[in-house]
Amino acid sequence: MQISNLRHQPSFADTIAHRGWNAWWTESGVPLEDYRAHLDPMLITDAIPFALVAHDGETYVGSVLVIDNDLDARPDYAPWIAALWVDPDYRKQGVAAALMTQARQHIARLGHGTCYLCATAEKRPYYLKQGFTLLEENVTGLDVFSIATR
Repeated sequence: MQISNLRHQPSFADTIAHRGWNAWWTESGVPLEDYRAHLDPMLITDAIPFALVAHDGETYVGSVLVIDNDLDARPDYAPWIAALWVDPDYRKQGVAAALMTQARQHIARLGHGTCYLCATAEKRPYYLKQGFTLLEENVTGLDVFSIATR
């Protein structure tokens, strides 16, 4: 398995959009095509926003996005690790941790010392185990975490 910037593996963009939209956006009223369009800037630059894709050759394994803001209630926090997804057959093998580590390294290269993440309370133990610090609980139904990028 390897992890690549989506910019270098654009064939995975539709898969990333499909996984993210189905996981978090199906009831939002946002069409899949609109969600997919948000990935287009990630195909152009290595700056924020960017996406990383874990893959085994042409087989999608997982992905993560890094965006400017993932929680409207906290506009001062930036950047955010978002839309972390690992396909079920590859879970519990360290893929998510590897994606977040590489995302943090890239964020650090871009000059940011901290990044943020939001998740449901049920995911709290996992993110704490990964080294994140819980900043706030139940911000519009989500916990807010931070982690140093270095």
